[in-house]
This record gives sequence, C-alpha cells and structure tokens, in this order.
Amino acid sequence: MVYFILTRLLRALLTLLLVMTFAFFVLRLSGDPAVILLGPDAPQDSIDAFRERWGLNDPLWQQYLAYLLQLAQFDFGVSMRDQVPAIDLVLSRIPATLAITLPALILKVGIGIPAGVYAALHRQSVADRSVIGLSIFGFTIPSFVMGLLLVLIFSVSLGWLPSGGQDSWRHAILPIVTLSVGGIGIMARFSRSAMIEVLGQPYVRTAMAKGLSWRGVVWKHALPNAAVPIVTLIGFMLGSLIAGAAVVESIFSWPGIGRLIVTSVANRDLAVVQTILLVIAASMIIANFLVDLTYGLLDPRLRAKTAAH
Repeated sequence: MVYFILTRLLRALLTLLLVMTFAFFVLRLSGDPAVILLGPDAPQDSIDAFRERWGLNDPLWQQYLAYLLQLAQFDFGVSMRDQVPAIDLVLSRIPATLAITLPALILKVGIGIPAGVYAALHRQSVADRSVIGLSIFGFTIPSFVMGLLLVLIFSVSLGWLPSGGQDSWRHAILPIVTLSVGGIGIMARFSRSAMIEVLGQPYVRTAMAKGLSWRGVVWKHALPNAAVPIVTLIGFMLGSLIAGAAVVESIFSWPGIGRLIVTSVANRDLAVVQTILLVIAASMIIANFLVDLTYGLLDPRLRAKTAAH
C-alpha cells in the first residue's frame, strides 16, 4: 500500500511540474501581457515600466526559476489585471462552477448508467434503440449549440427561464442541463457496452446454469464487474468538473472559473491562468487517485496485486 501511494504521489508531482512548465512557456511566448493589458496605443515608457514591474524583461529561464521558487513558498503570484493574489481570485470562483457542475455530474450518473444498463438488458428492443439514438444525439451536439438552443426555446420563445446570470436557482437550470446532456449520452453508451460485454462472459453463463435467477445474476455478477470500467469514466468526469464548464459559463454569463480562464487567457493574466491550470491538474490527479482506490474495492485481484508490493 505504501508503494502504491508513493508511486501515485511521484506521478502527481511530475504531472504538476509538466503542466506548470507548459503553461509558463506557452503563455509567455504567445503574446506580451504589457501590450494586451495596456493596449497597443499605450506609451512605450508605460509598457517598459509594466514589464519591469512584473519581471518580464528578465530571460525566460530566470523568470521560470523565480516562478518555481514562488511555488515552493506556496506563492501563486498576483493578478496583473485585478491586482489581487491569483489564488484568492481563483478560489472565489470555484463555488460558482461547482454549483452547476456537481448537479450535472449527478444527472450524468443518475440517468446515464440506469439507461445504459436497461438498454443492455433489453437488446434490440425499442427501448434499446431509443437509448442509442438519444445517446448519439446527446454526445455529438456541441455544448455551445445545445446551450444556445435551450436559450432560444426556454428563454426567448417560452420565457420560462432566464438566459444568463446567477441571481437565483432558476438561472442555474439551463447551464446544468447543457452540461448534462452530452455526459448522459456518453455514460449511457459506455454503460451499455460494458454491461453487454460482461453479460457475454463465461462466468455469467455458469451462474445461470447453476440455477440462479436472472435478477440475481445481474446484481451479484454482472453489475459489479461492469462497474469497473464505468468508474474510469466517472473519474474522468469528476476530474474535469472545473475544466469542463468554460464554454457553458461563457454562454450563460455564469461567474465561474471556466469564464475566468477565458478572460484571463485573453488578457494574458499570467498568474491567474497558471493557477487555474494547476487547480485543474490537481483535481484530475485527485480524481484518478480516487478511481484507483475504487478499483481496489471493486476488483479483489487489484487489491492482491497492490498488497504483493
């Protein structure tokens, strides 16, 4: 178990190092923050003063070492635009993002898995074909198209729901639905495929031959084994909660971290973008770690392999 934890921790640290290194160099090579924030018509002395203040005149390798030293002291830098600590600005936006992404995840799992399992148990039926058709529609339509379509129907035409903002729970309905539709389709298709594969395994036929009821075979043998690959997809969705809402938040003017990263990239607000990417990478790493632990609970063979180390 100690080997397992140390291995995952080393991978996590290496992943974070690669993410922040990539973000650091790409951001600085893709545009001058001084020109973007001050404007192309700003006086040259103002641009020079801005670069000097934020250390942009130093060689890239020197800026990178200074950035690593800052991170070692848990200093994530200051927003060039808002003049506040980047970590404070990022953390203040996370609750708004989770307010729409967590309900969306619950809908993806709560609707997608039962629909996929039901379709697998009733192959070639009308229900099966309906689930497949709706799933294809759900995960092929882009989120921005789905969002605009929902606004057109429920906000413009019917006037039932607001088209943007965060003033009440009603404002969250359309963003949640937009985030859910594609994930429900993916989860349904994946659950159906996993269940069909498990139902074709020899141990399922053996259990049926022993006289076990169909319901008992499904609950005791098929579902637990089908859950192993499904957990991987849930873990990916869990890890992408923060990163997956950028487009939807922009459409519905939702003040979350996804909208923040769009504006920060456009303004080359270096510290904010770097901090957001680190938070996203950390969330993905934590989600993957939880998936690994869940694998051990679902599959005894993995527990035995881990214990052998």
